[in-house]
Amino acid sequence: MNRIIKKIAVLTSGGDAPGMNAAIRAVVRACVYHNIVPVGVYEGYKGLIEGKIREMNARSVANIIGLGGTFLKSARCLEFYHKEGREQAYNQCCEHDIDAMVVIGGDGSFTGAQLFEQEFNIPVIGIPGTIDNDIYGTDVTIGYDTALNTVIDAVDKIRDTATSHSRLFFIEVMGRNSGFIALNTGIGAGAEEILIPEAQRGTESLLASLERSHKAGKTSSIVLVAEGGKVGRSFDIADVVKEKLPDYEVKVTILGHIQRGGRPSCQDRVLATRLGVTAVEALLEGKKGVMVGMSHNKTTFVSLSTAITKQNQIDNHLLHVADIAST
Repeated sequence: MNRIIKKIAVLTSGGDAPGMNAAIRAVVRACVYHNIVPVGVYEGYKGLIEGKIREMNARSVANIIGLGGTFLKSARCLEFYHKEGREQAYNQCCEHDIDAMVVIGGDGSFTGAQLFEQEFNIPVIGIPGTIDNDIYGTDVTIGYDTALNTVIDAVDKIRDTATSHSRLFFIEVMGRNSGFIALNTGIGAGAEEILIPEAQRGTESLLASLERSHKAGKTSSIVLVAEGGKVGRSFDIADVVKEKLPDYEVKVTILGHIQRGGRPSCQDRVLATRLGVTAVEALLEGKKGVMVGMSHNKTTFVSLSTAITKQNQIDNHLLHVADIAST
């Protein structure tokens, strides 16, 4: 027999991503549509422990669909790693009559959600919100498309300078040891080289490629580098190139947190809205301990444990395409 759900809490956890507000809005309005009381938890699991909880209605989320970040805010919460912290969060759920939760975030957020559900039997549905696109069980995550567009815009501007001054730019993008952003924006921006952890080819391969480009008459180049250290720090790689290929004037740009901000793209707004509505309806149907995602433009579900333990994989055909397009 399905648990009777009268009140659903929604929170955002981990790094912010464009489209999180659209997901919150969808959860709240889906609750209202189904005569469920929506509750917003401010500052993620930290706010759940501290009781920063407020009942919401359809007007509470008016005009937020196009805003970046998360108006519920997010915060690190070391206390939630411990059973005592989760017990405090459970007590707050009891005090506020919370019957189920929707957690918007990444694998760290889902790990906490899974433990909380297992220990206290409060149904939880996860929604993947991260620009890294590294969550297993969904083709795309909320915020990924907007981050790609932000990076493309920045790289296009940097290429103008690279071309004007005949420079080689190393541009480091986010991804947390995942190459999705670097690979796709590298192809989209026409980068000469793309360095990602999934295809570590070594410095010698990079040097050989840049030397071929130089001999072929290229006076400027763009190299996209995924952050995380697996392919080496951008400044360290640049130093090697400066030493081995002195004809190049080498510059490094780290795009940083501009990739996490900004107004979400239409695609992210639609994705977030679909996942938010589906999460609420899944809870009402008795589902729990799962993440809702998208596969081939259809909403799908995978267990939180699967989403946590597996990782989204780079399409090897894209690597092949990148090699050909950069020649």
